[in-house]
Amino acid sequence: MPSRSLSPPGPLNRLAPTGTTNIEVSSRWPRLGVGCASLGTPSPALRDEDAEAVIRAAIDRGIRFFDVAPLYGGGVAEERLGRALRGLPRDDYVLCTKTGVTRPYGQAPMPPGATRRRQFDRWDYGEAATRASVHSSLARLGVERLDVVHLHDAEDHLDASMAAHRALRALRDEGIVGAIGIGSNLVAPVQHLLERAEFGTFLLAGRYTLLDQSGAALIADAHHRGIAVVAGGVFNSGVLATWPQPAPTFGYAPAEADVLARTARIAAICDEYDVPIGAAALQFVLANPAIATVLIGPRSVAELHANLDAACFPIPDALWSALEGAQLLPRGSSRPRAVADPDIAR
Repeated sequence: MPSRSLSPPGPLNRLAPTGTTNIEVSSRWPRLGVGCASLGTPSPALRDEDAEAVIRAAIDRGIRFFDVAPLYGGGVAEERLGRALRGLPRDDYVLCTKTGVTRPYGQAPMPPGATRRRQFDRWDYGEAATRASVHSSLARLGVERLDVVHLHDAEDHLDASMAAHRALRALRDEGIVGAIGIGSNLVAPVQHLLERAEFGTFLLAGRYTLLDQSGAALIADAHHRGIAVVAGGVFNSGVLATWPQPAPTFGYAPAEADVLARTARIAAICDEYDVPIGAAALQFVLANPAIATVLIGPRSVAELHANLDAACFPIPDALWSALEGAQLLPRGSSRPRAVADPDIAR
């Protein structure tokens, strides 16, 4: 729909070769990207054509940064993303995937017969397994190189993940991988790994949001060190997307009473200024200048349009002052401009 279209970005240069600073790399990354975790939901819960329609709609609206992983549907998300990206010049977008953990093909996080979430996931950070993982991702995505490969959910495998890092360094030297990163929902493992090895980037999910700023110091320090930061989980897996809602989740589990109470207070202030809580949640993360790219994770074309419209929703500066005054945000937090940039996807 032309009325929704954002100006498509100009061609992105290929990720910087070894020796170029990470700041130069991240300066070429789009401000907004699409995370494809939910798009790995297997059929019949999510049909291939519906998932691919989300990616094509994102491309139409100017999105040129995509994050995926073998874990998502055990490869389903990578296949869908690869099909949707065909025909788009490879140098026109940034493509990130992950290594270290996967699950059986076509399986959801909580498949039939499981007694807990992710019960059947498989971890392997060995050098051979890492090489095999990357080459499988290349085949599913239909590309010859990857801009970023993250060590995925390595918090319980910190020592073992160093073997994967060695394999990724070799793949980087071969021109197959651009940057080596870390993908995590937790601050401490990222801090630990950054002290052990060289990383050009990391993806931190759910730790810099309206509800949780526990990653703020890590993000600021990484930016100072020239490490490109990608922020995901801006809605904390659902609770910040809209309010009220019947069964809000936080961190992929039912939200507890303290989270519900804090969210209700934030939502009440948003209502005073006629601002959807989802717009405030997304723009709060976008406002942080230390973050290179912010991911949204739409499950449908309608959600994609809602997210991108939320990024451009006008929010008065007074709302942020009110949230700080109510001690719902730290004083001095980064604030978005009064009217968000209509080309925010660039």
